[in-house]
Amino acid sequence: MEAVIASDELLQVASREVPGSRVVPLRQGLSLMPMTDEVCDVVTDDSAEGDLGFWKLPGGFETRLAQWSSTGPVAYVEADYFGGVGEQRAAVWADGSLALGPLGEPEKKRFSRAVSPISQALRRLGARRSLGEDEFEAVGLDRHRTSDDWGTSSTA
Repeated sequence: MEAVIASDELLQVASREVPGSRVVPLRQGLSLMPMTDEVCDVVTDDSAEGDLGFWKLPGGFETRLAQWSSTGPVAYVEADYFGGVGEQRAAVWADGSLALGPLGEPEKKRFSRAVSPISQALRRLGARRSLGEDEFEAVGLDRHRTSDDWGTSSTA
């Protein structure tokens, strides 16, 4: 999964700049814009990919994320799992600049759900977890595994 996550209002406005994008509501007032191949093609500015260490962050897209964050925090997240083991990366932009991260976990390492990169980013966006779950589950990110699946999702 590769996605931008922010408040629903912020992402609804920001996504208007990205033809072919889709905003999918999550829980707790957040929404997700899946980084499908189509969206990546639209937002890349053909500059070299940044040195933030993400697998699929389009070249130059971090500049747009910083711009969007002038009205509220914006996270870019990536996760790849199989059988409960995998990798995550996350970063949060706020007030026009990188505010958290990039955070990452080494390949094929199990990590505490509470300190996972995506949970930390979601906390920065205001997500709260309940007993027995992490922020990833609390906002509903566990519903789909791939960006393309999120691109066709219609309910939170």
